[in-house]
Amino acid sequence: MPLSEFELIRRFFTHPARSAVLGVGDDAAIVRARRGRELVLTTDMLVAGRHFRADADPEQLGHKALAVNLSDMAAMGATPRWATLALALPRADARWLAAFSRGFMRLARRHRVDLVGGDTTRGPLAICVQIVGAVPAGQALTRDGARVGDDIWVSGTLGDAALSLTAARGRLALKRGEQARLEKRLHTPAPRIGLGAALRGIARSAVDISDGLVADLGHICERSRVAAVVEFERVPCSAIMKRHLGRPSAQAALLAGGDDYELAFTASRARREAIARLARRLRLKLTRIGKIVRRKRTSALVTVVGADGRPMNVRSAGFDHFA
Repeated sequence: MPLSEFELIRRFFTHPARSAVLGVGDDAAIVRARRGRELVLTTDMLVAGRHFRADADPEQLGHKALAVNLSDMAAMGATPRWATLALALPRADARWLAAFSRGFMRLARRHRVDLVGGDTTRGPLAICVQIVGAVPAGQALTRDGARVGDDIWVSGTLGDAALSLTAARGRLALKRGEQARLEKRLHTPAPRIGLGAALRGIARSAVDISDGLVADLGHICERSRVAAVVEFERVPCSAIMKRHLGRPSAQAALLAGGDDYELAFTASRARREAIARLARRLRLKLTRIGKIVRRKRTSALVTVVGADGRPMNVRSAGFDHFA
């Protein structure tokens, strides 16, 4: 017997919402915000054929659908609390839904996020997630706080997700097992929620790296009316990436590939020791890669310089949904 819309919701997406007054099952959810907190909201859409292959592993897809929104929360220094999920499905496939729900809810439980509502419909495969989080009033991280002289930092390593796509298209030869390690970064990113919250009061601006380092750092520069200089040799990367960095395609993956879901942030020089302590406490690599400078009319928002100090030609400006 085919699944009805309401049976689909009941079986796969109705879970106890411990932090909500009212969760899935009514016309709308009810949540209660604490005094002294501001609500932070974000929405992301993933569309088959644009953001993922139609035959993508549904459990990994469930994880990533939530992770990309959690990464936005991290960039704002917010604690995620509640999520809604809208699904367009070509058909109600119980096995696909069970796997998708498993990946989604496992990550939700890890970050104490309650799924409180959403919608389902028949149509081309598409996923839309909205998250509501909270942050102490006036303490959210934003893109418009960078100041001339600030250090530029990034978390983790960059470029592996994009490099996996480069290899999958036959443009790069990898050793046995390397493709699987790169694909893990692509399909199951780790949102930096703990880092984002810890950066409140330390970072002046922040952004999550979803469209590529150069593009996303450019968003900070645009909003803060500054420019950035990034030292290519300092940009952190994995051992696999290092092996291929002589290739222009690998350099493009590192600087502009996207799908990293790490954080880029700026902070004053006086905060270097605090950031070093934070890296040790979180056991997370935090790397200083450049500095914020004054914007010039004739210069790019973000300039990447090589070991010789000369500007490099970055082949891609980052992911663009309408390019």
